[in-house]
Amino acid sequence: MLNDIVKPLTEWYRQNKRSLPWRDRHNAYYTWVSEIMLQQTRVEAVKPYFRRFIEELPDPVALAECPEEKLLKLWEGLGYYNRVRNMQLAAQMVVEEYDGILPASYEKLLSLKGIGSYTAGAIASIAYDIPVPAVDGNVLRVISRVCADDSDIMKQSVRTAMERKLRELMEGMTDVLIPRKFNQALMELGAMICVPNGAPHCEECPWQAFCEARLQNRIAELPVKKKAKARRVEEKTVFVICDGEKVALHKRGSKGLLAGLYELPNCEGKKSQEEALAYVKEIGCKPIRIRELTEAKHIFSHVEWHM
Repeated sequence: MLNDIVKPLTEWYRQNKRSLPWRDRHNAYYTWVSEIMLQQTRVEAVKPYFRRFIEELPDPVALAECPEEKLLKLWEGLGYYNRVRNMQLAAQMVVEEYDGILPASYEKLLSLKGIGSYTAGAIASIAYDIPVPAVDGNVLRVISRVCADDSDIMKQSVRTAMERKLRELMEGMTDVLIPRKFNQALMELGAMICVPNGAPHCEECPWQAFCEARLQNRIAELPVKKKAKARRVEEKTVFVICDGEKVALHKRGSKGLLAGLYELPNCEGKKSQEEALAYVKEIGCKPIRIRELTEAKHIFSHVEWHM
């Protein structure tokens, strides 16, 4: 069945693809930067970050040599800062081992820090037209629906099996299938038509005539996605310590969550006013007055801070 999806998909993509600042450049570095930025972040939000990042750091050499403070500032607002730290480590390896050019090899791309099977597949196929898949959440969803596959897409074995099937398809249709167009078309279909939240736009889908989920009236139940483990809740007391116009900041450790970033001083647990005063004195401050601020919550993928 998968052979039937190629022609209508690529024709739909030719007519409907969005104009994106990293698209149609066939630039491995642009593809890499955009794909890392797009993890956990919407396309529209990424566009200005991408343009600014590329202006400041136009190639792997510039990224490899960038001071950490500047690098984190360029990334500020995108979150998940380990992504850009890993990018810099990978860029340094690219400079040392590949003369500053991302390798045109899926296996070599996989060896770089922070690059997994999806990102390696995206770079290899989009920049170098290598027939390898790039399977992300969008691709898992659209293939699960068109095939009415009720396997749990949260399982690594399911992702691996889908990667294998798509790779066989791509390698077997090299005469008609252009890897960079096919993979981007799959991603675009999942982003624009077979959307992750809300009802898909089946009437606009190039696969509507043979999509098994639609024909079997099973769209709402596919793909199967087992619920993730509940986030851990951590309670904290946060201090906004002011001296005139100055506010005290603390730099986090070099490892773990938000490593190396600045934050307001804080401690575990919800403290009483007496305990809060004692903590402030312990860190060398002499408070003149104290008042309670409103509570706040911050949600990460795996933990919630109740502050």
